[in-house]
Parts: sequence; C-alpha cells; structure tokens
Amino acid sequence: MIFKLEYFYLLLGAVLALIALLTLADRSNPRRHTTALFWALYAAIYLAGEALPEATAGAIMITMALLAGFGGVRMGAPNNLPESERRSSAQRLGNKLFVPALIIPGVTMACATLLKDVKLGGLFLFEQKHLTLAALGCASVIAVAVACVMLRATPLQAAREQRRLVDAMGWAIVLPHMLAVLGLLFTEAGVGKAVAHVSTSYINMDYKLVAVAVYCGGMALFTIVMGNGFAAFPVMAGGVGIPVLVNVYGANPAVMAAIGMFSGYCGTLMTPMAANFNIVPAALLDLHDKHAVIKAQIPTALPLLGANILLLYFLMNY
Repeated sequence: MIFKLEYFYLLLGAVLALIALLTLADRSNPRRHTTALFWALYAAIYLAGEALPEATAGAIMITMALLAGFGGVRMGAPNNLPESERRSSAQRLGNKLFVPALIIPGVTMACATLLKDVKLGGLFLFEQKHLTLAALGCASVIAVAVACVMLRATPLQAAREQRRLVDAMGWAIVLPHMLAVLGLLFTEAGVGKAVAHVSTSYINMDYKLVAVAVYCGGMALFTIVMGNGFAAFPVMAGGVGIPVLVNVYGANPAVMAAIGMFSGYCGTLMTPMAANFNIVPAALLDLHDKHAVIKAQIPTALPLLGANILLLYFLMNY
C-alpha cells in the first residue's frame, strides 16, 4: 500500500509534537510545562504506535488524565494573525473559505470509491483494511495545502492555527479516544453480561417492542454516561442486542447495529460527556451557558430516539 493509515498516525503525532513545542515556548501560558507535557505524551502514543508496550501506553493515558484533572492543561496566547488582518482576509475570500472544509468529505468519498481498486507498481494506492480512514487522511492533507494557498499562509502559520484550536478545546479533544477505550474495558469487565442479567430479570422481554425500547434506550443512556456511542455499543449489543433481539427475535444484526448506533447518537446530543460536540462549541462561540448546545438539541434527540425505536421494531427482521 502507498497510503497506509500508519503514515497518517505518524503525521498526526508530528503535529501534536509541534503543538507541544509551540506551547512550551509560549510564556503567556501559566501552565506551559504541564500543558506541553500533556500534548507530548499524546504525540508519543501516535508516534510509537503498536511498538509502545501496553503497560506504557496505559501509564501515559493515566498521566494525561492526572495532568488534565489537576488543571495542568491551560490555554496560552498563540502567535496568530492580527484580528484586522483576519477579518480582511475573510471578507476578501467570502464563501471560498468553505472550500477546504468541503474538500475533506469530497476527496474522502472520491478516494474511497473511485480509487479504491487503483494500483501503482502492483501496490494498492490505499490500504484496503483501513480504506476510508486512509482516504480521510489524504483529504485532510490536501485541504490544509489548499487552505495555505488560498490564504497565502505558510505551513508554520497552519500549525499555529492548529495549536489555537487545540488550546481552545483543551483536554476534551482526547475524550473520545479515552471513552472508546472505556467501552472495551467495560466489555472485558463483563458489564454487558451484567446488563443482560438485570434486563432479563427485572424487565419483561417477552414483548418485542419492550426489548427494542430497552436496547435503543440503553444505547442512548450509556452514551449519555460514557459520552461515546462506540463505547456504549459493546455493552448494549452484548447485553441485549445479540442475546435478545438477534437470538430470540431473529433480528438482522446489521439493522440492529446500525439503528442501535443511531440511538446512541441521540444520547450524544444530550450529554456534556461528549465534550467535543457539546461543550467545546459553546466555548468556541463564547456562549454564556456552557450547556446551551445540549439544551437546543434535546427537542431533536428525544423524538429521534422514539423514531429509532419504531424503525428497529418494524425493520429488524428485514
């Protein structure tokens, strides 16, 4: 493979390492040393990859959690372009500013569909096992290059802007990564079996609609608690989805999984644990109420969850 997912992990690690160096050099950050250490540790995970021993990776994640938990990750004052110059550039470009953002999904789809079977020198252009992610990596690099050309900016300025966004989001940018790992830990600890025991012991699963409601509602609830639908899925699929919906009611596993994940996303709309979706936007928009995004999404999330329950009830056997 020419474009392997591993290469983009290394690139991401290099970007995080650069952010750590820029943070370390920023004397306006009251916690520049601990903040730089946080991003350097995160960079190490991507740079070392599978060569990193499991115990070492776990120790790094625990250290990062302690640094964030004790207020060691703070925002500095990145060396960005002056506000007047930024506004002038935005007025000059107008709607062209959306071009780099639109390049990412456009190029990703093109690479994952039109170029998926292309070979050069007998090698696939993209790693087949992680085709979509490799395509997304290429699209992101192309989008950054186009943005630099459009804005007449240097790659270093792009790195400064990346650091500004990372600073604004803070430790919450790592939360999806950690919560996804939490789902695996729950699976290994047998939480799914515990959910199955509680569900079948105290809830009458003889009615298909009840079983579907417990599964979809459980996906939303666990997502609210853990902040990530991917973390909730192993628990609910192992506790209710497979043993009850698939084995008892003959549900199509693909339909069960797809609508179950969609139900989990309903929980994502209603939880501060999904900080990168619900808390970070409020911070970036300078909203006075940090839960304003969640409050605006609840009227959509609850009816959508009800619709998912009905969809799974009627479509699960197709």
